[in-house]
Amino acid sequence: MDQVIIVSFVLSVMTASTPLLLAATGELVTEKSGVLNLGVEGMMLVGAIVGFATTVHTGSSLLGVLAALLAGMAMSLIFAILTLTFLANQVATGLALTIFGTGLSALVGASYVGTAVEALPRVLFGQDALVYLALVTLFVVAWFLRRSHRGLVLRAIGDSHDAAHAIGYPVILIRYLATLFGGAMCGLAGAYMSLAYATSWAENMTAGRGWIAVALVVFATWRPIWLLVGAYLFGGIMYGSLAIQAAGAINLFGYPLVVPSQLVSALPYLATIVVLVVISRDRARIRLNAPACLGRPFHAAG
Repeated sequence: MDQVIIVSFVLSVMTASTPLLLAATGELVTEKSGVLNLGVEGMMLVGAIVGFATTVHTGSSLLGVLAALLAGMAMSLIFAILTLTFLANQVATGLALTIFGTGLSALVGASYVGTAVEALPRVLFGQDALVYLALVTLFVVAWFLRRSHRGLVLRAIGDSHDAAHAIGYPVILIRYLATLFGGAMCGLAGAYMSLAYATSWAENMTAGRGWIAVALVVFATWRPIWLLVGAYLFGGIMYGSLAIQAAGAINLFGYPLVVPSQLVSALPYLATIVVLVVISRDRARIRLNAPACLGRPFHAAG
C-alpha cells in the first residue's frame, strides 16, 4: 500500500511539474542567448486556447498540440520583432505580451467555457507523451548547451554579443531562433494545461505558472539539471496545495488544522518568493552563471 501511495504521489508531481518544465526549458534557451522574455504567461495562455480550440474542431489532440506550438512561436515572433529588430525594451515588451496574451485568450476562449475534450493518450505509467517530451527536451538542451558547437555559440552570444558578432556569428538570427524555441515550448506548456492537466478551457487557467517558470530559470542559476530539480520541487508544492484543499484540513499531531483555502492556493507563489530571496543572497553564483548580455539590446556596427 505504501509503495502504491508513493508511486501515485510521484506520478502526480510529474503531472503538476510538466507545464513548468516545458515553459522553463524554453525560457532557459531564450535567456542563454541574451534575450529576456517575460511574456511566458501570455504565450502559455494563447497556446492553451489555440490547442484546445483546434482539438475541439478537428477531434485530433495531435493537431491541437501542433497548433499550440505554432501559436506560442507566433507570440514569441511578435516579441522578437519588437525587441530584436526594432530594439524595444525587452522587459516592457514581455510584460505587454503577457497582458496581450491574457486578453486574447480570454476573448477567443469565451465560447469554449464548459466544453471538454478527451485527455491526451497515455503512453507509459499512466502519463501522456508530453510528460516524457519535457524530460527528453531538457536533457537534449543540457547536452546542446554544454557539448555542442552551436550551443557554445549560443552561450557566447548571451555572454558577449559584440565579441560574437566581431568573429562573424549572426547574433540577431540566433537570438530569433532561441526566442522562437522558447515560444514553442511555452505553447506546448499551454497545450498541456488545456489538453492533459484540465481537459477543458478556463480563463487564466495557467494561474501564474508562466511567472513561476521564469523564476525557475533564476532558481536553477541557468543550469538545466537544476531546472529539473526546481520544476519538480514547485510541482510538488502545487500538488500538495491541491491535496490540502481537497482534504480541507491538515492532521497536526492528531488534531485537524483547518487552513484557509486562499492561503493554501498562495503556497506555490509564497514558496517562489522565499526561494528567490534566498538565492539572491548568493550574488556571486548568479553573476557567474547569468548571461552577461541578458536583456541588453544588440546594435550591429555599421
